[in-house]
Amino acid sequence: MGMLTIGAFARASRLSPKALRLYDELELLRPARVDPGTGYRYYAPAQLERARLVAWLRRLGMPLAGIREVCALEPASAAREIRAFWARVEAETAARRDLAAFLVDHLSQVPRKDTTMLELRYCAMSDTGRVRTANQDTAHAGARLLAVADGFGPGGKPASSAAVEALRFLDDEPLPSGGVLNLLEDAVQGAAQAVRDVAGTADDVGTTLTAMLWTGSQLALAHIGDSRAHLLRDGALFLITHDHTVVRSMVDEGRLTPEEAAAHPQRLLLLRALTGGGSGAPAPAPDLRLHDACAGDRYLLCSDGLSAALSEEAVREVLTTAEAPDEAVRALVAAANGAGGPDNVSCVVADVVTCARPEPEGDAGGA
Repeated sequence: MGMLTIGAFARASRLSPKALRLYDELELLRPARVDPGTGYRYYAPAQLERARLVAWLRRLGMPLAGIREVCALEPASAAREIRAFWARVEAETAARRDLAAFLVDHLSQVPRKDTTMLELRYCAMSDTGRVRTANQDTAHAGARLLAVADGFGPGGKPASSAAVEALRFLDDEPLPSGGVLNLLEDAVQGAAQAVRDVAGTADDVGTTLTAMLWTGSQLALAHIGDSRAHLLRDGALFLITHDHTVVRSMVDEGRLTPEEAAAHPQRLLLLRALTGGGSGAPAPAPDLRLHDACAGDRYLLCSDGLSAALSEEAVREVLTTAEAPDEAVRALVAAANGAGGPDNVSCVVADVVTCARPEPEGDAGGA
């Protein structure tokens, strides 16, 4: 007696019937009674308070897993959890605001008209870590090419080595006056073929690839997989690649929070990588981007052995305090190993610096 139909309960709670059916399936808000003959759901008026709390938390943006936890708590504990959730949201919003500001500045930037000459100072390091028995990563830093590849499967090391080796010619290749992204994209296709050559028909063998090509004033980026590239500029750290993983796509769709993604059982499952398989299908296209360089910029390329072990704040702290690239890569690898070293870890750090001007020859006073 006194039960509300699902339609009446939906209107009273401001939740749609579709949402109520979903919450029933998830055991978040079960109906008080289900008609055994028709399957029709009925709700008790006393359930309205919980339903309204669920609706408010959804409008707040809390994921369903978090709502389930909050609804199971006493009011005081629930209030603390909501406060903690909102603090995380504000921190994430601040980081996204900084990234938006960087992108606006980057895309609005007027091409430089000065003749300041820039160059790279760089260092690469790769380490097996504390858990793995073999290192399947490959890292390279040269006068023009920076690259990190994270191999996987029984032939992961040959795959990552082949991918980077296929790009090494870019260190010496004359760069075109335009179309550097096309050059880099073609090189990645060559790397994909090199991986297929070493992997054969094994579709469980492959590698990620994150590479940057220096032109003298810009860095062209090519990225596929879940290795990462960061830019440290004016003390702020920006992630300039997007993970090609199942959990990253779920975060983008709002189905997971970043915290949930970090512990998700499919967090290592890649959506895009360079693999074998011998199917003849074209390699997945890499993300391509061009970055204008500024003196003082510091770039970091790394495998997920670093990003999984250290927070972005910990990475930023090391990049900010280390004076030179070699010092930075050693400190990053040591920090990852100090955090347990659960995976191979590879880092490339490159600084954009002003070229030292050569001293003029002869008598400066002239004739």
